[in-house]
Amino acid sequence: MHRRGVGAGAIAKRKLAEAKYKERGTVLAEDQLAQMSKQLDMFKTNLEEFASKHKQEIRKNPEFRVQFQDMCATIGVDPLASGKGFWSEMLGVGDFYYELGVQIIEVCLALKHRNGGLITLEELHQQVLKGRGKFAQEVSQDDLLRAIKKLKVLGSGFGIIPVGGTYLIQSVPAELNMDHTVVLQLAEKKGYVTVGEIKSSLKWEVERAKQILEHLLKEGMAWLDTQAAGEPQYWLPALFTELYSQEITPEEAKEAIP
Repeated sequence: MHRRGVGAGAIAKRKLAEAKYKERGTVLAEDQLAQMSKQLDMFKTNLEEFASKHKQEIRKNPEFRVQFQDMCATIGVDPLASGKGFWSEMLGVGDFYYELGVQIIEVCLALKHRNGGLITLEELHQQVLKGRGKFAQEVSQDDLLRAIKKLKVLGSGFGIIPVGGTYLIQSVPAELNMDHTVVLQLAEKKGYVTVGEIKSSLKWEVERAKQILEHLLKEGMAWLDTQAAGEPQYWLPALFTELYSQEITPEEAKEAIP
C-alpha cells in the first residue's frame, strides 16, 4: 500500500498556525519592549530626582561622583555628553570637566620639555591638585581620566596607555602602536629598558626593538644613557620617579603656554 501524502488542507492549517504563533510572538515582544521603555523612563526620572537631591555631594565628593557616573552608564546617560541641558544646568558637571581639561593641558604643556609628552596618571593628579589650591573642588584620578577622554574627542593628541597597575597619559600627537605600549610596560618597574631586555623578554629581533626605541627618542619620550654599564639604557622620564618631586616653576609654566 502507498502512504497518503499530506493534503493541501493540512498544509494550509499548519501555515495558519505558524502565522498565529508568529503574530503572538511579535505582540509579546512589543509588549516587553514597551514595558522596558517605561521602566527606563522611570529610572531616568528617578535618576534626575536623585541628582537634584544630592547635587552638592556629586559636585564635592569624588567617590560619590564616580558612583553617580556608574549609575548613569547603566542606562546609557552621559552627563558630560553636552554642555547644555538638564545635567549641565543641574550639576554643572560639564563646566567642571571642561575646566579640569584646561588644567590638564596646562600641566602637560609645562612638563612636556621634561617628559616628552608622557606622564603617569599619579604625577598628573599630583600636579593638578597643586595648581588648584587647598580650597578648590576635590578631584580624583577617575575625574582626570573622564576629562582626558573628552579631550581625545577633540583630536588634541591626548591618549591613555595602560601600564602595569596605572596609566600613562600621552599629550602629544605622536603615533604610538602596540609595540610602543608593550615597551613602556616593560620599562615601568625600573624607569628604563635596554635592547637586550626587550629581545630577552619579548622575543623580538634586535632591529624591531631598536626601531621602537629610536622612535621614542625622536619624539622626546625617551632619554639615551650611552655610559651605562653593559649596554645603553633608554630612560622614560615619565616613569623616572626622581622627577616626580620636582614642581613646575612659574617660569616653565609661562614658557610652555603659547
